[in-house]
Parts: sequence; C-alpha cells; structure tokens
Amino acid sequence: MFNGFRREFIDADGVEIHAVVGGEGPPLLLLHGYPQTHMIWHRVAPALAERFTLVATDLRGYGDSAKPDSDPGHAAYSKRAMAADQVAVMAALGFDGFAVIGHDRGGRVAHRMALDHPDAVERLAVLDIVPTLTVFETVDQAVATGYYHWFFLIQPEPLPERLIGADPEFYLRRKVGQWSEGGFSFDEVALGEYIRCFSDPATIHASCEDYRAAATIDLEHDRADADRRVDCPLLALWGGKGLVGRRYDVLATWREKATDVSGQAIDCGHFLPEEKPEETLAALSEFLSPPLTSITE
Repeated sequence: MFNGFRREFIDADGVEIHAVVGGEGPPLLLLHGYPQTHMIWHRVAPALAERFTLVATDLRGYGDSAKPDSDPGHAAYSKRAMAADQVAVMAALGFDGFAVIGHDRGGRVAHRMALDHPDAVERLAVLDIVPTLTVFETVDQAVATGYYHWFFLIQPEPLPERLIGADPEFYLRRKVGQWSEGGFSFDEVALGEYIRCFSDPATIHASCEDYRAAATIDLEHDRADADRRVDCPLLALWGGKGLVGRRYDVLATWREKATDVSGQAIDCGHFLPEEKPEETLAALSEFLSPPLTSITE
C-alpha cells in the first residue's frame, strides 16, 4: 500500500507527525478519523496522486505520530492544536496553501483549520460528519445510541483506557464493524495496521483525550466562533446508510457554518474511502477540479 510514496516524520513545532507523501501537482492533505490512521486512504490515494501531491498524515495521538502529554483542560488534544500540527507539516513541506480532506475526527480538525488558518486552506472536504457543536446541541436517543462512544471516551481516566485496553483488537473490530455497511470487509493489511497502532496504550489514552477535548475546550472554541463562517468552498460527503445521513440534514448543518457548500450522500456506511472508493473519488475529483493553483516554494 502507498507504493511510490515516501514515509516522513516531520517536526510540527515540537510534535513529530508521521506522514506518507507522494504524487505530483497541487498539494492535498488527507486526515483520517477514529480509530484509524492514514491507511484509510489506501484505496483512493493512487488515483489522487496522479493529479496532486498527497500528504496523508497520522493525527497527533494516532498511528505512528507522537502522543504528547495531555493537561487538565485537554488543550493538547484540542482541534486547534491538532490543526496547527497539520499546517506546520504542510509548511515544512513547502506548502503555504492547500486543499484538505478530513474523515471523521480528521474532518473536525480540518473544520477548525479552515477557521484558524483561512489563508492556508483553499478547499475543504468533510466526510461523514456534522459540526461538533451541532452534535452536542442536538443529542437525542438515536444519536446517543449511535455515538455512545462520544460519552464513554470522555469519562475521566483511566476508566475508558482500562476497559478498551483489556482487548483493544476486539474493541476496534467491533467499532469499525458497527459503523460500516453490513457485510463490508476491510482490507486485512489496513485493518492490521489499525489494530497494531490502536493496541498501544498511549494511543488509546490519546484518542480518549481527543474526545475529552471535543466535549470541553473544543466547544469553547466553537462557541466563540459561532458567528464565523468557513469562506473557502466546502464539500460534505456522508454515508447514506449511516447515522449522519439518517439523523441530520447534512448540507443544512454545514450551510450554517460555511458560505459555499455542496455535497451528497454516498451509498455506504461511515468509511467512505474504503467502502465506496470509486464513488468517493468521483465526488472528490469533481470538487477539486480544476486543479488548485498552489505551488511548492
């Protein structure tokens, strides 16, 4: 997987971020979600690399990226901090402006990035999410049932860490199985990488901190920016058979947060790039055309 890509560890202001980089053309940053790594992009990356310089990273706390110590306010795992990592990575590679595609947690990082670094983010695609604040302010029984992990992972340590750590492979397999369309089989190489990385107790703790931040400091940042809009073009894609598509008017929620929104459902569950790579790639390719004009300095 990722044949022809180079593997790099990039210092993002003191936090080492793991990335795979390949392809030619304008820069395109890919951000994964929970409980995965950059490997989620393995089925769409080869085609995208024909048109773009791809940078697929592991978010701080995930995969082979650093797991910095947290703090009582969870600021170390705020989406603001995680977004700053990614902007620093792109700057280190010579890119001041770029497009970004974020799935799940990566989409939340990308949303914050577009607000905090509007000069850097030229186009934004968010996959299978609605804004974090929207979720917390509209929780009902269906959301609480489908997103129970949001409320489990935010419990004070070490409760979720100890319970997940007792059998991380079982937990991971169960979660990705619940969120994907029934009968879908993940590539065993990719799944093996998810299991390898998620079996690290430091990753389990960091991922809990990610969710604890989402329920605390991220909400503070989001409420402070409630009247701000993402100015760059925003594409929202979601799984038509998943909770997001069933529970929310996805485009309406993003039109409250951005000025130029388009999007559609993809006929699958939560993991669009793996479950329906051709359809996902087609939607992304249309959104990213014509190619962006950024160049490497």
